[in-house]
Amino acid sequence: MRKKFIYCLGVLIAFILGVLIMCAVIYKYPNEVVKTITEKNVSITDTGIAEAVEKIESATVVVQVYERDTLLGTGTGFVYDKDDKYAYIMTNHHVIEDAGDIKITYSDDSVTTASIVGSDEYADIAVLKVDKDTILNVATLGKSEDVRKGDTVFTIGSPMGIDFKGTVTRGILSGKDRLVSVSLSGGQSDWIMNVMQTDAAISPGNSGGPLCNVNGEVIGINSLKIVEDTVESIGFSIPIEDAINYANDLRNYGSISRPYIGVSMVNASSRMQLLSAGIRLDSDILAGVVIVDVENNSPASDAGLTSGDVIVRVGDDEVTDIAEFRYRLYSYNPDDKVTLTIIRDGKSKEIKVKLGSNS
Repeated sequence: MRKKFIYCLGVLIAFILGVLIMCAVIYKYPNEVVKTITEKNVSITDTGIAEAVEKIESATVVVQVYERDTLLGTGTGFVYDKDDKYAYIMTNHHVIEDAGDIKITYSDDSVTTASIVGSDEYADIAVLKVDKDTILNVATLGKSEDVRKGDTVFTIGSPMGIDFKGTVTRGILSGKDRLVSVSLSGGQSDWIMNVMQTDAAISPGNSGGPLCNVNGEVIGINSLKIVEDTVESIGFSIPIEDAINYANDLRNYGSISRPYIGVSMVNASSRMQLLSAGIRLDSDILAGVVIVDVENNSPASDAGLTSGDVIVRVGDDEVTDIAEFRYRLYSYNPDDKVTLTIIRDGKSKEIKVKLGSNS
């Protein structure tokens, strides 16, 4: 008991002495202690994202669209390639679709004009060209397939116009291979895009800008954003591999060649439109695409498709509406043969169609 008492007393005395010594040091050298703690906190920094931003910023541009000297809108783009004469800028189709004149502003505030090489509303990709001597830098392209959900990503662009050019927002990759329905006509969904999802803030004016990984490499092009009162931080980007394929077609051919069959269509769920077209469906047909009219000498007419047929499957894939039908059909190439499953007179039937080209 005596040894235990002596041991405990020694520990207590050591603790008290330690406290007294610390108090004395703080009392005599307060500035030195505070300085040491402050410098330690300041030294903990994250420079990785700053270096990545510097890598892409000079390749990012502001795209301003004018019609008769009137500014119609502002978006973002980035220089992704150049040759002996021109440099090429990628942006969104919807950014430049009403353009008369296009002005490009670089990160150093220098300005030039651009012309349209090609543009496609379904891909929402446009390629512009400028004199190569005007650009500051060419973006480094990465691979979206190498980025995993949860990885850090960032965007750079011009939200709310040119006054905020170079704005950086940071987040994570929230999802891959999202199939998002979009409307090109302002009404019902008529197209599906395969996109990446991010929670990095994407505001008006960011459209067409790059989505980058932590190395400052472009892995996607920002295209659209869900805007609802109950939804926050959901933005979408086209994978860079898809965007480059589209851009190459636009540069090589001026357009993107897609298959077509030559029909006008209405969703099976749009009963009022069908009645206006004089078409009545059985009550048990709730989904699919109804053929309203068939063009003469088209792939559809050659295959025997007719008004009132309901397309419910393209190849092995079911289709419930026009957006899904286009998405599945456009996965094929012109001149491919595809089997369409239709409902005619209440019976299911398979029809082979040799696809034509829209070009």
